[in-house]
Amino acid sequence: MLERFHLEVLAAIKEQGTLTQAAETLNLSQSALSHSIKKLEGLLKTPVWKKEGRSLRLTHAGEQILTLANRVLPQFKHTELLLSQMAKGEMGSLRVGMECHPCYQWLLKVIEPYLEKWPSVDIDVKQEFQFGGLGALHNYEIDMLVTPDPLYKPNLIFIPVFDYEHRLVVSSSHPLAAQDHVMPEQLSDEVLFSYPVEPERLDIYSQFLNPAKCTVKQHKTIETTEIMLQMVAAGRGVSALPGWLVDEFASTMNIKSLRFGESGINKQIFLGVRKGEEQVSYLQDFVTLAQTIR
Repeated sequence: MLERFHLEVLAAIKEQGTLTQAAETLNLSQSALSHSIKKLEGLLKTPVWKKEGRSLRLTHAGEQILTLANRVLPQFKHTELLLSQMAKGEMGSLRVGMECHPCYQWLLKVIEPYLEKWPSVDIDVKQEFQFGGLGALHNYEIDMLVTPDPLYKPNLIFIPVFDYEHRLVVSSSHPLAAQDHVMPEQLSDEVLFSYPVEPERLDIYSQFLNPAKCTVKQHKTIETTEIMLQMVAAGRGVSALPGWLVDEFASTMNIKSLRFGESGINKQIFLGVRKGEEQVSYLQDFVTLAQTIR
């Protein structure tokens, strides 16, 4: 009964709002589009849209079909793109979503040798997915997700890439710099610099401060790693970053890193892909390469 065409029509109507604009988007006449939907309504025995002046509004049945369209159409387009690339002798494209601010610099180290090995694969890195990448991966907006906080779903797999320790960063002249670890109550008078991420998603809160019922004096957000570390080096506050990233800057900046508590905060970076695609050659090779680079 339902066909891909019907899904495309309802998606176009929802997006454009009028029959005229939807028909133009689909390169159809209004009469052809209207006739197809009337035939579908006859088969379903229920209307899928209602006219409100010049606009169209989807009925409850229409919204149900639209939900299916939003889930299925991206998969059609993704598969068609892959098949088209295969037909042209191309390997494909790799769209990487980032849920890890500091991982961007690590990712650049992976991309450079990868591009040399796979000249026919195009790479695009999308950084707007700040803890929203799971939906983007599920909806075929990206092909791989870099994240330290995987949320396991039946149709997704997360492959561990490397382990690291999340550490507190202070100026070398800070009183805490003489210690090898810090306790939660010692941060009560500190200004914390972090990336613009919700506090509940920051490990320094969820795994260190909140369990001890402690907090910092002030929390400020900075988007750029270098600026954040310059602020820390200048004694303006402290930060919490992966140890491997801090080590890269420690040789040229006036900073030191400390363990969170006696046991520390141990984390992993994961690469998430859709189940069944982990064996695609150029995806699999990206994962293998990523596991060798720190």
